[in-house]
Amino acid sequence: MSSAAPTSTDRRALPFETASWARRVLALIVDWALSILVVVFFIGWDAYTAPGGAKQALVPLVYVVESALLTTLVGGSFGKLVTRLRTVRVNGDPRPLDPLRTVARQIMIAVVIPPLIFRPDGRGVHDLSCGSATVTLQTYRSFFRRLAN
Repeated sequence: MSSAAPTSTDRRALPFETASWARRVLALIVDWALSILVVVFFIGWDAYTAPGGAKQALVPLVYVVESALLTTLVGGSFGKLVTRLRTVRVNGDPRPLDPLRTVARQIMIAVVIPPLIFRPDGRGVHDLSCGSATVTLQTYRSFFRRLAN
């Protein structure tokens, strides 16, 4: 599997470049750290680190809720906004993804496997199934905002 950009002869090529995996991973780390902080804030550090770790299962739930809500409202999770990334529709529609697709996408990311299986254009199974892609803020502004006007 490769994250190289598709060639112009690739029928599946997107009309825009997707974000690098390094920035996407950084955004995920920011989101996951924020989710841990939220869980620790509400249940306390001792409960979070207690043997058995059942409370740690709250972290993926907080991640899915936070990232789905922000992606639906503003086009990206907190981590994506901080790292200047956006989740966009591949059909060129400049609006954020709808709530159902966003929740499904974020659950797939929380499962971890789908983002590891991806096409040459840089979209993972989670993006392919939801008709989305992750792009830089610069790409979003130049490509998607132009379409909105």
